[in-house]
Amino acid sequence: MAFKLTELPKKELPISPGHRVCAGCPEPMIIKQAILASKEPVVVGEATGCFEVSSCIFPYTSWNVNWYHNAFENAAAIVSGMEAAYKALSKRGKVTEPINFIAFGGDGGTYDIGFQALSGAMERGHRMLYICMDNQAYMNTGIQRSGATPLGAWTTTCHVGKVRPGNVRASLRKDIVAIMAAHDIAYAAQASLSHWNDFMRKVEKALSYDGPSFITVLAPCPRGWRFPASETVNIAKLAVETGFWPLYEVDNGQWNVTFKPRTLKPLEDFLKTQGRYAHLFKSDEGKEVIEHIKELVQYKLNYINHMAEATKGCEMNIFGRCALPDID
Repeated sequence: MAFKLTELPKKELPISPGHRVCAGCPEPMIIKQAILASKEPVVVGEATGCFEVSSCIFPYTSWNVNWYHNAFENAAAIVSGMEAAYKALSKRGKVTEPINFIAFGGDGGTYDIGFQALSGAMERGHRMLYICMDNQAYMNTGIQRSGATPLGAWTTTCHVGKVRPGNVRASLRKDIVAIMAAHDIAYAAQASLSHWNDFMRKVEKALSYDGPSFITVLAPCPRGWRFPASETVNIAKLAVETGFWPLYEVDNGQWNVTFKPRTLKPLEDFLKTQGRYAHLFKSDEGKEVIEHIKELVQYKLNYINHMAEATKGCEMNIFGRCALPDID
């Protein structure tokens, strides 16, 4: 369904003012959009990260929903345990209220440190949504490179100089959506906080399935990406409009492009907004890296479009679409 922007402020916000995130931080926006998209009460598990340490400083908390803080690496495991306990209590008649279970983690706790727990939760088939707030580095611990860090970007562990032009991975970033889709889960998608309606519809769809789902959301970080705090949403929007961050979904095996810009803006329009790429514009070697980034972006767009065409009409008939054995 389409969400009315004028109606959303009338709902009780899942997090209250007073948290201590940096100015311009995208994570409160992402969390509000995600939880407001749920029709049912929500239980949240959150990995250690920027918003966790900023929203729950003892003895205070900004959370207005049931929230559990877990370690860096086990958000998916904790939430899958909550979901399993809920099922057990429901069978005994001790819980009758429908509840949605959502795990939040950063890219470090998702792509890397928490990947084993995430993969296990998806493979076991828990009815839960995992949302990765993807700021493309370990921002909470000092802007170190992660598996989500794109080619050419500066981080504190991707040095910039005559020898290394920032992150020197051969690919744009780890393709976490394709990896999750390869688990044959009900739903996997990529979203951006700038396109809030697209993101919220994806959350609503993900929560409707009787099985695991995954969404990664672009979360531009003013401190880590080196841009003014007022530009967070604009930069997230530019990432989509230049093709750097395409919006798509894998719905029961069917790939769909959910937003396609009429005309792609030059990739430089996105890269120039951020200090993490400033070094690439200062040398011929850096400009060669920019051209390589362009090739990778175009390859990814072609790949997504190809998968959408190749899977057209396909339906895996998995979670929520067919009868499955009831295993205690």
